[in-house]
Amino acid sequence: MDLFNSALGRNISFIRPAYFILSGFIGLPYMKYYYVFLFFVYIVSVLGNTAVMAVIYLDHNLRTPKYVAVFNLALVDLLESSALVPKVLDIFLFNHYYISYNDCMTFLFFCFTFLSMQALNLVALSYDRLMAIMFPLHYQTKVTNRKMLSLIAFFWLFVIIAVLNAVGLLTRLSFCKSVVINSFFCDHGLIYSLACNDHFPSIVISFFLPVLILWFPLAIILSSYLCIGYTLSKVASVQERLKAFKTCTAHLSVVSIYFLPTIVIFSIGPKIHQNARIISLSLASVVPPMLNPIIYVLQTQEIKNSMKKAIERRKSNIMVK
Repeated sequence: MDLFNSALGRNISFIRPAYFILSGFIGLPYMKYYYVFLFFVYIVSVLGNTAVMAVIYLDHNLRTPKYVAVFNLALVDLLESSALVPKVLDIFLFNHYYISYNDCMTFLFFCFTFLSMQALNLVALSYDRLMAIMFPLHYQTKVTNRKMLSLIAFFWLFVIIAVLNAVGLLTRLSFCKSVVINSFFCDHGLIYSLACNDHFPSIVISFFLPVLILWFPLAIILSSYLCIGYTLSKVASVQERLKAFKTCTAHLSVVSIYFLPTIVIFSIGPKIHQNARIISLSLASVVPPMLNPIIYVLQTQEIKNSMKKAIERRKSNIMVK
């Protein structure tokens, strides 16, 4: 960030507050019950995603391109939950509403990075399903672990650069008005709206970021399923269509629980009460990482079989001892 600011001119000075105040959940009734719920969601997210990662890592049969992407999704969900929920509980449950300037920028960077990576990881999974159904005979040559890892690495690099630019633009702003952020985390849009100097570049990047990390990925995923639907329509047997479509159900479920709440919040957010928007946004941020591993365990036969084998081995070892 210092290099970014130096490029703007060495004689430029910025008014940076020592801290921001997060007021997202302050004053809402029965919030202690909600904090208990958030803690429960976080524990389930950690246990579920860790279990999925462990199963994929330990079972050599699951080291395929599809499960490379599933492993990364579980990792992103784990990181996103760990970056957001403990900090939110610390701030609002223990009344630590003041967050330092640098901590706020760091909080923003990690939250936006992991939330954005969730969407792009779903693109990687849709690519895998598209190739598997449209080119079943050439799938193993078209989609390899190396290609999937390269795609995921590209997405990570893209997201990190995009979010770093957004955070870098915030560091050139002066804050001589309010330092109160009306959210439960350091929200990019709410921060630059507090600035008292020109924040047009931040407005521009706040327009392009949702397009690049939300709407564009969603468009790619929907397009891939249109192609999948067209391919399956040419399959003669209904049983074969259902069998092929069943391999997509877990991915479709995860896509739905990630994108639908976000789209609804973006669509009706300005029309609903600010408190309702804050609660809805917090739920849309913490619930998908909890549900994703449950969906993949329940709807993916390979993971279920691997977990059953692991449990049976564990039982047999206990009985031997």
